[in-house]
Amino acid sequence: MTSRSSIDQPENSLLRTYVRGEAVIVYKTKEDFGGLSNMASGYPLQINGVRILTTEALYQACRFPHMPEVQREIIGQHSPMTAKMKSKPHRKDSRPDWDNVRYKVMRWCLRVKLAQNYEEFGRLLLATRDRPIVEQSRKDDYWGAKLADEAGDTLVGQNVLGRLLMELREKLKEDAEGALKTVPPLGIPDFLLLGKPVGPVVARGLDYVQKPQSALF
Repeated sequence: MTSRSSIDQPENSLLRTYVRGEAVIVYKTKEDFGGLSNMASGYPLQINGVRILTTEALYQACRFPHMPEVQREIIGQHSPMTAKMKSKPHRKDSRPDWDNVRYKVMRWCLRVKLAQNYEEFGRLLLATRDRPIVEQSRKDDYWGAKLADEAGDTLVGQNVLGRLLMELREKLKEDAEGALKTVPPLGIPDFLLLGKPVGPVVARGLDYVQKPQSALF
Protein backbone atom coordinates (compact mmCIF):
# COMPACT_ATOMS: atom_id res chain seq x y z
CA MET A 1 0.00 0.00 0.00
CA THR A 2 1.06 3.57 -0.52
CA SER A 3 1.71 6.22 2.05
CA ARG A 4 -0.85 9.02 2.38
CA SER A 5 1.82 11.49 3.48
CA SER A 6 2.65 14.71 1.66
CA ILE A 7 4.66 14.37 -1.51
CA ASP A 8 6.26 17.80 -1.55
CA GLN A 9 9.65 16.16 -2.02
CA PRO A 10 8.99 13.13 -4.22
CA GLU A 11 12.57 13.06 -5.50
CA ASN A 12 13.55 11.66 -2.10
CA SER A 13 10.70 9.19 -1.93
CA LEU A 14 11.30 5.49 -1.63
CA LEU A 15 9.92 3.02 -4.12
CA ARG A 16 6.52 1.68 -3.16
CA THR A 17 5.02 -1.74 -3.81
CA TYR A 18 1.41 -2.15 -4.96
CA VAL A 19 -0.75 -5.24 -5.34
CA ARG A 20 -2.86 -5.08 -8.50
CA GLY A 21 -5.97 -6.53 -6.90
CA GLU A 22 -5.97 -3.87 -4.19
CA ALA A 23 -5.33 -0.84 -6.41
CA VAL A 24 -6.86 1.17 -9.24
CA ILE A 25 -4.48 0.68 -12.14
CA VAL A 26 -4.27 3.43 -14.75
CA TYR A 27 -2.77 2.04 -17.95
CA LYS A 28 -4.89 2.30 -21.09
CA THR A 29 -7.14 5.30 -21.65
CA LYS A 30 -10.06 3.16 -22.84
CA GLU A 31 -10.20 1.19 -19.60
CA ASP A 32 -12.61 2.03 -16.77
CA PHE A 33 -10.25 4.43 -15.03
CA GLY A 34 -8.37 5.50 -18.15
CA GLY A 35 -9.70 9.04 -17.76
CA LEU A 36 -7.28 9.49 -14.86
CA SER A 37 -4.42 9.34 -17.35
CA ASN A 38 -2.89 12.54 -18.67
CA MET A 39 -3.22 10.95 -22.09
CA ALA A 40 -7.01 10.74 -21.84
CA SER A 41 -9.05 12.76 -24.30
CA GLY A 42 -12.38 14.32 -23.38
CA TYR A 43 -11.04 16.60 -20.64
CA PRO A 44 -10.23 19.84 -22.48
CA LEU A 45 -8.53 22.73 -20.76
CA GLN A 46 -8.37 26.45 -21.34
CA ILE A 47 -5.45 28.54 -20.08
CA ASN A 48 -5.24 32.27 -20.76
CA GLY A 49 -7.96 31.79 -23.35
CA VAL A 50 -5.94 29.08 -25.14
CA ARG A 51 -7.68 25.73 -25.65
CA ILE A 52 -5.51 22.72 -24.81
CA LEU A 53 -6.88 19.26 -25.51
CA THR A 54 -5.13 17.16 -22.85
CA THR A 55 -3.30 17.43 -19.55
CA GLU A 56 -0.26 15.83 -21.20
CA ALA A 57 0.01 18.66 -23.71
CA LEU A 58 -0.31 21.26 -20.95
CA TYR A 59 2.35 19.58 -18.82
CA GLN A 60 4.79 19.28 -21.72
CA ALA A 61 4.25 22.91 -22.72
CA CYS A 62 5.15 23.98 -19.20
CA ARG A 63 8.70 22.77 -19.83
CA PHE A 64 9.32 25.64 -22.22
CA PRO A 65 8.04 28.99 -20.87
CA HIS A 66 10.95 30.68 -22.67
CA MET A 67 10.12 29.02 -26.02
CA PRO A 68 6.57 30.04 -26.96
CA GLU A 69 6.83 28.62 -30.47
CA VAL A 70 7.67 25.20 -29.04
CA GLN A 71 4.71 25.54 -26.66
CA ARG A 72 2.48 26.44 -29.59
CA GLU A 73 3.59 23.37 -31.52
CA ILE A 74 3.00 21.09 -28.52
CA ILE A 75 -0.49 22.35 -27.68
CA GLY A 76 -1.48 22.39 -31.34
CA GLN A 77 -1.36 18.60 -31.58
CA HIS A 78 -4.59 16.60 -31.63
CA SER A 79 -2.94 13.53 -30.10
CA PRO A 80 -1.49 13.63 -26.56
CA MET A 81 1.23 11.21 -27.59
CA THR A 82 2.20 13.44 -30.51
CA ALA A 83 2.27 16.42 -28.14
CA LYS A 84 4.67 14.49 -25.92
CA MET A 85 6.82 13.52 -28.90
CA LYS A 86 6.99 17.13 -30.09
CA SER A 87 8.61 18.08 -26.79
CA LYS A 88 11.32 15.42 -26.98
CA PRO A 89 13.75 17.12 -29.38
CA HIS A 90 13.73 20.18 -27.10
CA ARG A 91 14.07 18.43 -23.72
CA LYS A 92 17.67 19.60 -23.34
CA ASP A 93 16.29 23.15 -23.44
CA SER A 94 13.69 22.60 -20.72
CA ARG A 95 13.51 25.35 -18.11
CA PRO A 96 16.68 24.99 -16.00
CA ASP A 97 14.82 24.18 -12.79
CA TRP A 98 12.55 21.61 -14.46
CA ASP A 99 13.62 18.64 -12.37
CA ASN A 100 12.90 20.64 -9.22
CA VAL A 101 9.51 22.01 -10.24
CA ARG A 102 8.04 19.25 -12.44
CA TYR A 103 5.97 17.66 -9.66
CA LYS A 104 4.57 21.08 -8.72
CA VAL A 105 3.69 21.62 -12.38
CA MET A 106 2.00 18.22 -12.53
CA ARG A 107 0.00 18.93 -9.38
CA TRP A 108 -1.16 22.22 -10.92
CA CYS A 109 -2.06 20.53 -14.22
CA LEU A 110 -4.22 17.99 -12.39
CA ARG A 111 -5.89 20.79 -10.45
CA VAL A 112 -6.73 22.52 -13.73
CA LYS A 113 -8.07 19.27 -15.17
CA LEU A 114 -10.40 18.91 -12.21
CA ALA A 115 -11.46 22.57 -12.11
CA GLN A 116 -12.46 22.58 -15.76
CA ASN A 117 -13.95 19.09 -15.82
CA TYR A 118 -15.25 19.11 -12.28
CA GLU A 119 -18.24 16.79 -12.60
CA GLU A 120 -16.83 14.13 -14.91
CA PHE A 121 -13.24 14.00 -13.68
CA GLY A 122 -14.38 14.43 -10.09
CA ARG A 123 -16.80 11.53 -10.41
CA LEU A 124 -14.01 9.32 -11.73
CA LEU A 125 -11.65 10.31 -8.92
CA LEU A 126 -14.25 9.60 -6.25
CA ALA A 127 -15.10 6.26 -7.85
CA THR A 128 -11.65 5.03 -6.84
CA ARG A 129 -12.88 5.25 -3.22
CA ASP A 130 -9.91 4.75 -0.87
CA ARG A 131 -7.86 2.46 -3.07
CA PRO A 132 -4.32 3.32 -4.13
CA ILE A 133 -4.19 4.82 -7.62
CA VAL A 134 -1.25 3.52 -9.61
CA GLU A 135 -0.08 4.55 -13.06
CA GLN A 136 1.34 1.42 -14.64
CA SER A 137 4.34 2.14 -16.84
CA ARG A 138 6.72 0.01 -18.83
CA LYS A 139 9.71 2.30 -18.22
CA ASP A 140 8.92 5.06 -15.74
CA ASP A 141 9.06 4.24 -12.04
CA TYR A 142 9.10 7.92 -11.04
CA TRP A 143 5.66 9.02 -12.22
CA GLY A 144 4.37 5.46 -12.24
CA ALA A 145 5.22 1.91 -11.23
CA LYS A 146 6.57 -0.99 -13.24
CA LEU A 147 5.62 -4.64 -13.20
CA ALA A 148 7.71 -6.51 -10.67
CA ASP A 149 6.75 -10.09 -11.47
CA GLU A 150 5.87 -12.17 -14.52
CA ALA A 151 2.28 -12.59 -13.40
CA GLY A 152 1.80 -8.83 -13.30
CA ASP A 153 0.31 -8.94 -9.82
CA THR A 154 2.84 -6.58 -8.24
CA LEU A 155 3.99 -3.13 -9.31
CA VAL A 156 6.91 -1.17 -7.88
CA GLY A 157 7.70 2.51 -8.30
CA GLN A 158 7.54 5.96 -6.75
CA ASN A 159 4.16 6.41 -8.46
CA VAL A 160 4.26 10.18 -8.03
CA LEU A 161 1.41 10.73 -10.49
CA GLY A 162 -0.80 8.21 -8.71
CA ARG A 163 -0.03 9.82 -5.38
CA LEU A 164 -0.85 13.27 -6.72
CA LEU A 165 -4.20 11.89 -7.90
CA MET A 166 -4.83 10.42 -4.46
CA GLU A 167 -3.93 13.73 -2.85
CA LEU A 168 -6.40 15.52 -5.15
CA ARG A 169 -9.06 12.91 -4.41
CA GLU A 170 -8.80 13.57 -0.69
CA LYS A 171 -9.13 17.31 -1.25
CA LEU A 172 -12.16 16.70 -3.47
CA LYS A 173 -13.89 14.69 -0.76
CA GLU A 174 -13.78 17.78 1.45
CA ASP A 175 -14.69 20.26 -1.30
CA ALA A 176 -18.29 20.95 -0.33
CA GLU A 177 -18.03 24.59 -1.40
CA GLY A 178 -16.44 23.92 -4.78
CA ALA A 179 -13.20 25.68 -3.89
CA LEU A 180 -11.28 23.39 -6.24
CA LYS A 181 -13.00 25.05 -9.19
CA THR A 182 -10.51 27.89 -8.72
CA VAL A 183 -6.83 27.27 -9.42
CA PRO A 184 -4.33 30.01 -8.52
CA PRO A 185 -1.24 30.45 -10.68
CA LEU A 186 1.70 28.29 -9.76
CA GLY A 187 4.23 30.07 -7.58
CA ILE A 188 7.33 29.45 -9.65
CA PRO A 189 9.38 31.91 -11.73
CA ASP A 190 8.53 32.44 -15.40
CA PHE A 191 5.25 30.56 -15.35
CA LEU A 192 4.27 31.54 -18.89
CA LEU A 193 2.13 30.29 -21.75
CA LEU A 194 2.80 31.72 -25.19
CA GLY A 195 4.73 34.59 -23.66
CA LYS A 196 2.10 35.65 -21.13
CA PRO A 197 1.95 34.96 -17.38
CA VAL A 198 -0.53 32.24 -16.51
CA GLY A 199 -3.32 33.69 -14.39
CA PRO A 200 -5.84 32.08 -12.04
CA VAL A 201 -8.11 29.53 -13.70
CA VAL A 202 -11.78 29.39 -12.80
CA ALA A 203 -14.43 27.02 -14.13
CA ARG A 204 -18.13 27.71 -13.78
CA GLY A 205 -20.50 25.07 -15.05
CA LEU A 206 -19.65 24.39 -18.68
CA ASP A 207 -17.98 27.76 -19.19
CA TYR A 208 -14.26 28.22 -18.75
CA VAL A 209 -13.29 31.60 -17.33
CA GLN A 210 -9.95 33.32 -16.77
CA LYS A 211 -10.17 36.06 -14.16
CA PRO A 212 -7.52 38.72 -13.74
CA GLN A 213 -5.42 38.11 -10.65
CA SER A 214 -6.76 41.23 -8.90
CA ALA A 215 -10.26 39.78 -9.01
CA LEU A 216 -9.29 36.82 -6.85
CA PHE A 217 -6.65 38.11 -4.44
